[in-house]
Amino acid sequence: VKGAMDDDVAEADIISTVEFNHTGELLATGDKGGRVVIFQQEPESKNQPQCRGEYNVYSTFQSHEPEFDYLKSLEIEEKINKIRWLPQKNAAQFLLSTNDKTIKLWKISERDKRPEGYNLKEEDGRYRDPNSVTTLRVPVLRPMDLMVEASPRRVFANAHTYHINSISVNSDHETYLSADDLRINLWHLEITDRSFNIVDIKPANMEELTEVITAAEFHPDQCNTFVYSSSKGTIRLCDMRASALCDQHAKMFEEPEDPNNRSFFSEIISSISDVKFSHSGRYMMTRDYLSVKIWDLNMETRPVETYQVHEYLRSKLCSLYENDCIFDKFECCWNELKLDPKQLLMIVCFHSVVMTGSYNNFFRMFDRDYRQDVTFEASRENSKPRSVLKPRKISTGGKRKKDEISVDSLDFNKKILHTAWHPLDNIIAVATTNNLYIFQDKLN
Repeated sequence: VKGAMDDDVAEADIISTVEFNHTGELLATGDKGGRVVIFQQEPESKNQPQCRGEYNVYSTFQSHEPEFDYLKSLEIEEKINKIRWLPQKNAAQFLLSTNDKTIKLWKISERDKRPEGYNLKEEDGRYRDPNSVTTLRVPVLRPMDLMVEASPRRVFANAHTYHINSISVNSDHETYLSADDLRINLWHLEITDRSFNIVDIKPANMEELTEVITAAEFHPDQCNTFVYSSSKGTIRLCDMRASALCDQHAKMFEEPEDPNNRSFFSEIISSISDVKFSHSGRYMMTRDYLSVKIWDLNMETRPVETYQVHEYLRSKLCSLYENDCIFDKFECCWNELKLDPKQLLMIVCFHSVVMTGSYNNFFRMFDRDYRQDVTFEASRENSKPRSVLKPRKISTGGKRKKDEISVDSLDFNKKILHTAWHPLDNIIAVATTNNLYIFQDKLN
């Protein structure tokens, strides 16, 4: 468990995003205070090979500061909305982080040597008088304590009128998209002063606005394909080969509404808060307020699988609307075991388990192969290292059993919105309010 265990939680310490890098060695979190904290997985112990490395703080830096837009008299908060890692190409690591308006490209690099023996500079940095130099020295590199540096390499600003909700790196590793409520822009990682608008759903008259963009992501293999979801519960797949402006979608995925479940809250709870492609690119997963849906890209009419996350809250929607919880944006993730280049055997690529968060610090896992689901709780009671998580059950009515929890006793202030799954291992990261829980599967 990472983070302070105090009951008094500072607003700035609330975790707002969690993301593993492509190898899973690094895990980045962003918070409402504009900070990025990176954890590094320690190497496996030779004495205890069954104990995989723990994650310890590797680097912490201030990514964004609060700003003020004087033209619109608008405060821009420093909260980190999304972090996305770039594939590693050299010894350094690169990541994109964004707040509501500005995206930054950060370089994270290590330094364990320092140069000594300059001709025109003293060791403390002061410049010497050139006339006093009588001999020529060759500078040498001396070992020093490891230092991790985070430096901003690019700042992508002034392209979004509305709040940025998504960034996604393209499979060409040269471009990325950023999405706000009404527009999606395409950027080149080397060019900061211009971007291309590829989706614009803003109506001429804002009174005619009926939906907003809630999430967007590039296809993992096809650099011309991306999807974006809307507050109306639809997902549009766009092909950039067809047109420079992708207002006309190639496919639209939408499930017909069940008339029996129609209510005042139907439109709110159908709003999609997250969309993720499977690693193979054949499927995508969406999360709305009450469920997770798996879609086959070849079938637009309905999802191939639907998993109820907390159906027992359907009767509580009125009180959830009054306390604004109904607008919470839950994320979801796959387990994506891929080929590990260090291993001779190929790990079959599969996505049999999906994970998402709920209230009372519960998080849910759904096994797609065996059609099983389980609920776990990230709490202080099970925060001891190596302690085993026990499944939790919720009583939905009738007589409550001994180990069940009543729906009425759930704490809606404790919620898990952000989750991430290690790309090569069964290790998960779950963010509660200001704590990061890291769990791994039990080894015999």
